[in-house]
Amino acid sequence: EAGGGPLLPDSVLYEIFLYLDHVDVLSVGLVCQQWHAVARDEFLWKELFYRYYRVSREVPRHPAAVSWYDEFQRLYDTIPCVEVQALKEHNDQVLHLSFSHSGCLFASCSKDCTVKIWSNELDISLQHSSNMRPYNWSYTQFSQFNSDDSLLLVSGVFVGPHNSSSGEIAVISMENFTLLSRVRNKPYDVFGCWLNETNLISGNLHRIGRITSCSVLWLNNAFQGIESENVNVVKRLFKIQNLNASTIRTVMVADCSRYDSPDLLLDYEEQLAASSTCPVFDLGSDSEEEEAKPKQTPEPAVQELLDDGGVTAEDGLQQFFDDIMEGRMRPAMTETELETKVAELFVRNRTKPPELNLLPTDSNSKTKYLIFTTGCLTYSPHQIGIKRILPHQMTTAGPVLGEERRSDEFFDSLDHVIDIHGHIIGMGLSPDHRYLYVNSRAWPRDCVISDPMQPPPIAEEIDLHVFDLKTMKEVKRALRAHRAYTPNEECFFIFLDVSRDFVASGAEDRHGYIWDRHYNICLAKLQHDNVVNSVAFSPVEQELLLTASDDTTIKVWRSPRTVRVRQARKPRPRKLLFSWLMNQKS
Repeated sequence: EAGGGPLLPDSVLYEIFLYLDHVDVLSVGLVCQQWHAVARDEFLWKELFYRYYRVSREVPRHPAAVSWYDEFQRLYDTIPCVEVQALKEHNDQVLHLSFSHSGCLFASCSKDCTVKIWSNELDISLQHSSNMRPYNWSYTQFSQFNSDDSLLLVSGVFVGPHNSSSGEIAVISMENFTLLSRVRNKPYDVFGCWLNETNLISGNLHRIGRITSCSVLWLNNAFQGIESENVNVVKRLFKIQNLNASTIRTVMVADCSRYDSPDLLLDYEEQLAASSTCPVFDLGSDSEEEEAKPKQTPEPAVQELLDDGGVTAEDGLQQFFDDIMEGRMRPAMTETELETKVAELFVRNRTKPPELNLLPTDSNSKTKYLIFTTGCLTYSPHQIGIKRILPHQMTTAGPVLGEERRSDEFFDSLDHVIDIHGHIIGMGLSPDHRYLYVNSRAWPRDCVISDPMQPPPIAEEIDLHVFDLKTMKEVKRALRAHRAYTPNEECFFIFLDVSRDFVASGAEDRHGYIWDRHYNICLAKLQHDNVVNSVAFSPVEQELLLTASDDTTIKVWRSPRTVRVRQARKPRPRKLLFSWLMNQKS
């Protein structure tokens, strides 16, 4: 440090001594004398970097780094891995954390049925707490600030008649913490999200059969009590059929206008090319992912009907039933298989096709993507559905049920589907909305699902996948380190968060984890006494991270560099120094 170099852990110093010894530097004293020169030896720091962090040599240096020395210093000195504060105001499991866009506030949700608003100053302090039990909530589970931080969306589990559980969304004003509106949300793990400053998205679920249903996504105005007498405050966005007990869950919105100015390009070749051109892809056409994803294979007779473009849905259903009654369907189908086949035939000519050639053509486009978890084989969420929201759909003005539909457009189709082949337990967008990060627990390879109510067993190891929303393809290999142990029927959401350079996630192994987005390496494990449910980076300071746990605490983590700066600002204990000097004289 005195020679101008960084503060290094002992293990790194040992690596340096080994390397210097290899190049015939004979003494530690000489190392100290030449430390400043060593600190600027690029070849040395490149070798140390690859060896110490175990990074493949095929991975280039971070595009924003000016030297290997600075890059080494960034990875050990700017990671928020030092615990500086533990917040214990919640008295039950803490489930979710969310920062305001300014970074000045953050909100926490808990099984104690409160949402707490915290002030993010030098020392974090509680600013307000709202108890949702008077509204028949069981607990709060998710929150999100709108784009100008004037409103807070809070999602929770609502206990209705006969103890039936569904969800509800509340909107709270940040000016005086008053409750502005409440919106039903079913199922409750749709969570809900903001589409723009004043409109939010919620869900509803309508059962059609035992394993067939319809998910309806609604656009809601946040100021319903004030405006409902004059204008529409709700409008139907999309209506999507669900097969095999699947439902739409975990909705979020990605802004397409940010794609051409990403914070960090994860494709190394794209980094080198540094190209700003935007390839246009057709979401309505078959892609490699769609061809590769597992599909339900219809019975031969059903497949023949589906391939025959001249047969109407009604004729197909009638022929299908005739084949069953006359014994032409072999082997005999179960009740659930029969329901799925009928639903597939029914929806065949009643779904609005994807709208083609509507991708954003410039960086000012207002098109957004609605992203959510879904499925086609079982109730376990194993696919990511993507649906474009066009500018004219981003307001509650117009008919409540949306634009008038023809009978052959009863359902909406998805623009793109990504199959994960596992149980999805978390999703998060990069700050530039270019990349989607997905926590999942994999199914066994080559598994076959014969009963939608019996999904395959899931792995304990969590995979963190990364998808480029500009190309709709997976980039990099999946990140690993964190683990989960609950089975399918008890599996719960583990929230992750992404900053400019890092991605963090909770886990069931009592730790939070931090990875570097560019190098794909795990940098830190953050300990708790129980499951870590949620993590959140400050949007204006990625060296500040929060973690929330079943141990009822919220922990505040800062980087070693930030801790040193904060300690240097504290006044020195002059009285103790004066007392020590007096004792020395006596």
